[in-house]
Amino acid sequence: MAKSNKIIISCAVTGSVHTPTMSPYLPITPRQIIEESVAAAEAGAAILHLHARDPDIGAPTPKASVFQQFLPAIKQQCDAVVNITTGGGIGMTMDERLEAAYWAEPELCSLNMGSMNFGLFPAAEKIGTFKHDWEKPFLENTRTNMMSNTFAQIERVIRDLGHGLGTRFEFECYDMGHVHTLRWFVDQGLLTPPFFVQGVFGVLGGLAALPEHVMYMRRLAQDLFGDDHQFSSLGAGKHQLAILTLTALLGGNVRVGLEDSLYLGRGELAKSNADQVRKVRRILEELGFEIATPQEARDILGLKGGDRVAF
Repeated sequence: MAKSNKIIISCAVTGSVHTPTMSPYLPITPRQIIEESVAAAEAGAAILHLHARDPDIGAPTPKASVFQQFLPAIKQQCDAVVNITTGGGIGMTMDERLEAAYWAEPELCSLNMGSMNFGLFPAAEKIGTFKHDWEKPFLENTRTNMMSNTFAQIERVIRDLGHGLGTRFEFECYDMGHVHTLRWFVDQGLLTPPFFVQGVFGVLGGLAALPEHVMYMRRLAQDLFGDDHQFSSLGAGKHQLAILTLTALLGGNVRVGLEDSLYLGRGELAKSNADQVRKVRRILEELGFEIATPQEARDILGLKGGDRVAF
């Protein structure tokens, strides 16, 4: 891994996984996303990973017109790196998933490195009454549908956004095969270092949030990319802090946020993304680590800079 004594904290502000019924603190409207993003950046997040939601009902939306309502304001109010999703949500077409990124020309985008089952349906079984009609079918749909990221789809994102717009990627790896897929694209000459490898642990259909899985993926990334990469991880739900602490001890970076976990501690809903950032920052600093600023994150990841985006 490229040597740095700084840990990059990413914050995934709202995502497309959780629904409004699950937490009253989930950011829904553009104004809420702006406020949550800026507060997370002020708390220490160098990177803000962003999805959009329908302002009226809270459903995930890929529409650039909604991203346009919050991206410029976030850029005006903080210096954090904006990382836009290309995963969108299950059921979205590739054209829909890329619509916002084509418009925004961001410094960084997420890029899922393989097709997989992404099981959210167990959550539907635990909730009696939903706030909105769309929520239960949305969750149950993950029992019969998959998250599609074929080789052709991945290559399209790399060529259109990477080669075409100078965007770099947070390569989301839910399994060991995804790390090998990333290596394959590198070997084809389609990607250049540094590579930002984001391990995802605890999603039903991907790797469980177990210490041995984190350690193996960390070692695999080191074997495949050496000093040409930065490793990071996220732990879904209750696994968040344990996975992130282990990752930091292994020399990696961390990702928090209400996309990944709605909780601050056991049985305690997080009232904001900033609360999660502050908590992980406190843990990391007490362990002796330093937190990267947005500009340091840009330098570490080789990003083009906030002055070269389209918003």
